[in-house]
Amino acid sequence: MEYLGLLMELVFLVFGVYLYLFSVGRVTAGNPEARKKAEVFRQRNAWWMRIGALAIIAIMAVNLYLHFLQLSAK
Repeated sequence: MEYLGLLMELVFLVFGVYLYLFSVGRVTAGNPEARKKAEVFRQRNAWWMRIGALAIIAIMAVNLYLHFLQLSAK
């Protein structure tokens, strides 16, 4: 069960990194129409997505560190 928690923390960390990369414009869609819609959405919401992504990344990095410490203590 501990490893499931570790996996979920890692999934949320990857989600935070993906959200940050999307908010700064590094991730693009393959379809030109979807790319245009994503760009409009990104420009409207980039500020709060960056803040949210950085918060998720920071929290999950601390959680992973504490989880590894807990696993190594056993």
